[in-house]
Formats: sequence, C-alpha cells, structure tokens
Amino acid sequence: MDNEILNLYRVGKVSLNHTFDQLFNSDSKELSKARSNKKIEDNDSIDLILSELHNLVGLRNVKELIDEIMAFVEIQGKRKKENLLTEPVVLHMVFKGNPGTGKTTVARIIGRLFKEMGVLEKGHLIEIERADIVGEYIGHTALKVRQQVKKALGGILFIDEAYSLARGGEKDFGKEAIDALVKSMEDNKDNLILILAGYDYEMEDFLRTNPGLKSRFPIHVDFKDYSVEELIEIGLIMAKNREYKLTNTAVNKLKQILVKYNDSYNSGNARLMRNIIEKSIRKQALRLKRQKYISKDDLLYLKAVDIEGNDKY
Repeated sequence: MDNEILNLYRVGKVSLNHTFDQLFNSDSKELSKARSNKKIEDNDSIDLILSELHNLVGLRNVKELIDEIMAFVEIQGKRKKENLLTEPVVLHMVFKGNPGTGKTTVARIIGRLFKEMGVLEKGHLIEIERADIVGEYIGHTALKVRQQVKKALGGILFIDEAYSLARGGEKDFGKEAIDALVKSMEDNKDNLILILAGYDYEMEDFLRTNPGLKSRFPIHVDFKDYSVEELIEIGLIMAKNREYKLTNTAVNKLKQILVKYNDSYNSGNARLMRNIIEKSIRKQALRLKRQKYISKDDLLYLKAVDIEGNDKY
C-alpha cells in the first residue's frame, strides 16, 4: 500500500500535501480517484488523448502543430520500414507564452501521445525550474542536471522560465546548467524530450545567448493569450467541474471584469479565471451562510454579486 501511494506521488497523481495523510488512510477518496485516473491513463489510446487535446479551449495553432508533428513522426517511421531516406526526428521544443496559457497541460498530453506512438518509453513529465538544476559550487550543477535528467528519461523534462538560466553574474552557474543540458540531450537523444518554456520575448533572447541552442530546438510553439470569450468558456468549465453554474447576470459580470483586465493588463490566461471562480465560490458560501433556508439551486448557482469584487487582484 505504502509503495503504491509513493509511486502515485512520483508520477504526479497524488500531491505532496495529501501523500502523508494517505499513508495512514487506505480509504482516502483522493487515493481512490488517483487509482481510477491511473487505470484510465494506463489504457490510453491515441484517439482518446487526441480527443482530450482538441477539447481544450482555444489553442488552435498549438493543436494544428501537434497534429503536424504526429503525422511527421508516423510517416518517417513508415519510410524507415520501406528503407527510404528519413528526416531526423528531433522533438525538443520551445513553448513561448504567458503563464496560464496551457503550456504544462499540453506538455503532459504530448508525453502521453508520444508514449502511445512508441516515441517515448514512459511519456511522463518532470517539471523543474532554475533552482532544480543550478548549483551553488563547482561540480554541483552538473550533478543536479544529471539527477533531473535521470528522473525524466523515457519522458519529457519541462523547464519553466528557462530564460532564467542565462541570467546572473560572472560567478553564476546557469551557463554550466545549459551546457550540461545540451550534453544530456545528445547522450539521451532517443529517450528524452526537453521542453523549454517561458515568456515569448525572454525565450527569444535566451536562445540567442547560445548559438548552438536554437538549432537543437527545432519546434517552437506559441501559446497565445485566451480571448475574453475563451476565458468565459474556461470559467464555465471550471465551475461545472466543481458542480457550480453561473447565472446569466453572473456571466455578464464576468465578461465586464475580463474586458477590463484584457484592456488594462493583457491578462488573458486561465490562472486569472481560476482565481475568479474560486473567489466567487467563497463569496457565495459567505452569502449563503447568512440565509435561513438554502435550496439546491442556491448551492448550485453563482450570482453576479458573487462575481463582483473579482477585479481587485
């Protein structure tokens, strides 16, 4: 039982906050859900995963590019079987876009797709940042890089805010981390995909710091900010997944807030929407607590008054 829970934690099915509780509670709902999800993913088919991808809100250019990559990989495999010349299948990628635009979600889906296609052995995702691979003394960085690469073998190593590796003074070990990553890419070219992620302009500047770096990442994926309409669709899905609905007036209020945000801050991302929905749920709870009688519809619907005040993040 303990090993099963720890294995679920290692592959990201159970959060760190829940793991220790579950070690002493075999009836945990979270553990049951994780087991169920694990069974579903064990039985993944390419069609099922593609359906999940194409059901994501927006990201049209991302979906088209992934379809293109999959077709390329498949056709190169068929050409190889017929003893025809093939193009090298280099799948290291750069994901460019603001936070909350779906980069990590898409990376997980890509890992699962490539596993089913036989490109990757495991298809799991290891998500890291600068602190996970940049050491504090000579030799420390190379060791940290090797440790993270070892975890990611057979899957995807996803480095968020990768441009931060090029920052720092003369004594910074970020450059050493980049060099170690490039070596790991060469040493494990058939068993590892590296995805560098971050803001658009910062990632372009980062790739220019190392002349050989850009050529090793032939696939660049742009994650555009969501439109107001797409954010509303995402918000409705988030509410539905929590068994809530929004009244028409609540949707209108939500649209007003999003228009204000997009005009002022260009914050068209799903994290903003998640914050708004979660805060609205708390405000609804406070409102309902003051009522003497609470119906099922009261519990179900978020109203405009619950959405109000969500423009003060």
